[in-house]
Amino acid sequence: MKRISQRDIAHKLGINVSTVSRALRGLDGVSPELKQKIEQMAEAGGYRPNPFAVSLRFGTTHTIGIIVPDVSFNHYAQIVKRIETEARLHGYMCIITNTDDDYENELNCIDLLVNMHVEGIIICPAQETTEFSHLLQLKKAHMPLVFFDRDPDIGISSVIINDEISAHQATSTLLDDGARRIAFLGGPNQMKQNADRKHGYIEALRERNIPIRKELVKCHRISFNSGLADTLELLSLASPPDAIIATHGLLAISALQAITSHGLRIPDDVAIIAYMSDWVSEMSHPRLSFVKQNLREIAVKAVRLLFDQMNGDDSVQHVVVNARLELRDSTKRCAK
Repeated sequence: MKRISQRDIAHKLGINVSTVSRALRGLDGVSPELKQKIEQMAEAGGYRPNPFAVSLRFGTTHTIGIIVPDVSFNHYAQIVKRIETEARLHGYMCIITNTDDDYENELNCIDLLVNMHVEGIIICPAQETTEFSHLLQLKKAHMPLVFFDRDPDIGISSVIINDEISAHQATSTLLDDGARRIAFLGGPNQMKQNADRKHGYIEALRERNIPIRKELVKCHRISFNSGLADTLELLSLASPPDAIIATHGLLAISALQAITSHGLRIPDDVAIIAYMSDWVSEMSHPRLSFVKQNLREIAVKAVRLLFDQMNGDDSVQHVVVNARLELRDSTKRCAK
């Protein structure tokens, strides 16, 4: 049933909408008898004031926007939950949008949030986004904006983890366990996050004088199917990998399935270290060693950067949250 509006009440009583508005807001200029009629009709019709209209009247909506690649993915769901919690402490609500890692969807999400008059946006850019004029336009329009998880390095504040260092540590751990043919499963090369993690992986190999084998590096669109296809191709090599670094949970799970489908043992035949959440690691069999990210700290610092901008701070800040390696059953050191 449609709730009654101020316009509906005005039409039924044959009066101006402004008169109805004044009566419902308790302002002077409306007779007691007419005010009573308006209030009775509003109550009977289930009238509720439009929060956006009220907010815009006072120049603020007390909402921020969140844009994520896939809100159903545990990593992003946990960050969104923590952003919401932190924003609520400041008296703000969140409008959450999902791009499915698609550039056109990202444009639509931004248009939606701008039209909803959000006061700031926290965004993890889609992996397909390679052109950033829409984001730079937001900055030019003085829309508070913060990147998290993926920073395209275009002069906008961000909160990310220590991607290069953590990948270096993961690679070194596998080398210490005796691996010499370590494969890298990553996302698109144009993503700075992927480039940084790949650089850490390559530097760790160089430090041990391990040759960089291009056929062991797979960087494609992040999806279960791409991860499965890439891992199957790796396993078909004359000298297949004895370890894999997967830079995303979907790539890790697909690699796990490909390895077990070949009758290979983890970690005896192929070890795995992945970037994923602890919950997904605990649900996998065997449990996967992973780079643990402090999702709460990422969320809290992203919200704080956003509110700093909303309060007039126009400085660009890049915050790095340290991640740590958690060893589980997919690496030999832990399995022993």
